[in-house]
Amino acid sequence: MMALAIVKPIEAPKGKPEEFVSPPNIITTPCDPWPRPYYLEDGLRKVRPYHFTYNTYCKQRWRGRELLDIFATEFRDRPQEYYKDAIECGKVVLNGKKVSSVRQIVNNGDIISHTLHRHEPPVTARSVGVVHEDNDMIVINKPAGVPVHPAGRYNYNSIVEIMRAERGHGWNPLPCNRLDRLTSGVMFIGKHPKAAEKLTDQIMARTVKKEYMARVIGEFPEGDLICDQPVMQISPKLGLNRARASGKDARTIFKRMAYYPPKGMTNGVDPEANDARSEQEKMRDSKMAWKSKRGHSIVRCLPLTGRTHQIRVHLQFLGHPISNDPIYSNQRVFGPSLAVGDARSDEDEDIIAKLSKMGKSEVAEATEYHNDMMEEYNKKKAEKLTGEKCEVCDTPLYSDPGPHELGIYLHARRYACQDGKWDYETPLPEWALPPPGTDGPTVTTEETDPMALVDDNGQPMLNGDSSSVNSQIKHQKPLWTMPG
Repeated sequence: MMALAIVKPIEAPKGKPEEFVSPPNIITTPCDPWPRPYYLEDGLRKVRPYHFTYNTYCKQRWRGRELLDIFATEFRDRPQEYYKDAIECGKVVLNGKKVSSVRQIVNNGDIISHTLHRHEPPVTARSVGVVHEDNDMIVINKPAGVPVHPAGRYNYNSIVEIMRAERGHGWNPLPCNRLDRLTSGVMFIGKHPKAAEKLTDQIMARTVKKEYMARVIGEFPEGDLICDQPVMQISPKLGLNRARASGKDARTIFKRMAYYPPKGMTNGVDPEANDARSEQEKMRDSKMAWKSKRGHSIVRCLPLTGRTHQIRVHLQFLGHPISNDPIYSNQRVFGPSLAVGDARSDEDEDIIAKLSKMGKSEVAEATEYHNDMMEEYNKKKAEKLTGEKCEVCDTPLYSDPGPHELGIYLHARRYACQDGKWDYETPLPEWALPPPGTDGPTVTTEETDPMALVDDNGQPMLNGDSSSVNSQIKHQKPLWTMPG
């Protein structure tokens, strides 16, 4: 026998019915030039200026802030006066509409649109090398100085857009790992979402081992060395990170591959015996603590975590920064000691102020170029504001970057799956080879392989014994202790 249930009729909701709220209006890009407006000149890939509209949702840190304040503090390629004028004349709009005041508050869900005559910085004209390609993935050797994604002042001069230009407008490259703009080396480009997601998941799960090569100032210690100083982002606008006890956990294994003394120091003969410097030059150099670190070392680096600028920050903390690093090897910013062992925060504001001038009123000058006969030439051939303006949009124009600004001595040489299913590597970069007329390794060897120091779980070990890490590795935490 079937039971019957009495169902009450559904009552209509009381009050005013809910209305559909359409998403904010946005401004579309005026043009999308194809083929891309590239041209090659003086070893650089350049882009002819074009009109473009940026559209971006309100970021969490922007909520409740004034529109002009966001542009003035988050973007450094143009002066505040430009952004004020752009807002007032309608080049910058909120949700597709011109705002009544530069003090307009930006809220969650808002879309900011900025239409401008876009000037992209040049990048190297070197091609994107292919290490391996199959139906799912392209493994590339990324050239130094080229950003992976369109960001900031870069759009078409990015790995994604350069590869799209080579393979067709409808092709959508999907980067799976991230390299800093100034860093070269192994990158994975997915051909379809499933392949990209699979490899990205492996990297996020830390089941992929990564080895980098770096060229640093001075004689780096021999043996196996771990630095596990936490890393904190100090300025998102400038991309500045520092070693900080309150930062995110970070750990890197270092292993020296070679040390090359300065020119003239051979067979134990110190070049100071034939020092041709004037007394004024000797006085100048005596104020630069890093000058006592003679020559340079080639170091193999194995990051066990993936913090932004992790290797660069750890090498600076250890007292052996990458010699041509425009940030972490810049004595104009960090002083003559280059912040060796410095985990303090009391000078952050001063450091940010000095770094913000680099590439504008001052040249970003790394220690490498104090030792170079081309120092004065490189200072002149460096990217900075020229004092000229664009005839179309009145934008302040930059000079072309010098060859020394197109990258740093940091190269992602090898990526390997932890279970041994795949392993991709590149040859040593030219700057990691022995100087002309000098003996030294031209290929990597097992004796200096930092991957041999990590077990299948990504934990440091030696000779298969992970418990011996503290007794056999020079454990660097902390290298420096604040007095008192």
